[in-house]
Amino acid sequence: MKILRAKSAGFCRGVERAITIARKYAHLGKAHVFTDGPLIHNNQMMEELAREGVRELKSSGDRGELTVELSPDEKKQSVIIVRAHGVTPQRREYLKSLGMEFRDATCPDVAAIAGKVKTYSKKGYTVVVFGDPKHPEVVGILGHAAGKSFVVKTLDDIAALPAGESQICMVSQSTMYVDEFEKLAAALTTRFPDALVFNTICRATRDRQGDVPALVTAGAEAVIVIGGRHSANTIKLVGLVERQRVPCFHIETPDELDLAALSRYAVVGVTAGASTPGFLIDKVCETLAPL
Repeated sequence: MKILRAKSAGFCRGVERAITIARKYAHLGKAHVFTDGPLIHNNQMMEELAREGVRELKSSGDRGELTVELSPDEKKQSVIIVRAHGVTPQRREYLKSLGMEFRDATCPDVAAIAGKVKTYSKKGYTVVVFGDPKHPEVVGILGHAAGKSFVVKTLDDIAALPAGESQICMVSQSTMYVDEFEKLAAALTTRFPDALVFNTICRATRDRQGDVPALVTAGAEAVIVIGGRHSANTIKLVGLVERQRVPCFHIETPDELDLAALSRYAVVGVTAGASTPGFLIDKVCETLAPL
């Protein structure tokens, strides 16, 4: 079997930065290193960080309170880290109020989207975000909108936007399909010719999406996608493989490889989401090598 490994598979700079921040505090010997929810959307990497002393705090209650039973002295020696997906301004202030050192690990690309929304919202623009309304990145971005805001995913959503909007600013969740954004942006500007459109899909997402057809063009008869089943950018890669009409094997770990099925193919492509650690990609390739 010939194995084709995508050029851009694995960590993007935002994920790499978040992990580096968390590890730095763990290695400094902080009493406790907490993250506000999962730092990134990859269970295996979160388990790896947990072994290094980075602990994920889960929210409870309607307001998403964190239960941290520490003495005042312990809090002073601990740190709370914002996840790579970012948070709302209100969440940021809440985390800062916990009495621990506060560190922001928001992906710079996501922070830039939030900044754009904040700027144009203050100017009176209605904000339209292409994305998943339940995704933490979108929730965080919308928190920066001072006025009206909408989340869209389909052409019907564009058609349902209220008429008469004089100023509209459109951005995208950083991990969406590029072609779908362009399609919705065209529909938006048809309805609202003066709308401002900013393609904020990040470079890492574009590179990884572009690598999928490149693998098939290079001869891949099937493609393995490695990454969390709750990872937005990984799920998009799976969808792109299916669009290429070749078999797709979505796995989180090498143990999930169906070697019997894969052995039927002479050439197999391997790619991974932006939050998938390199050691998992290496292990998958090593497992396939004997075939």
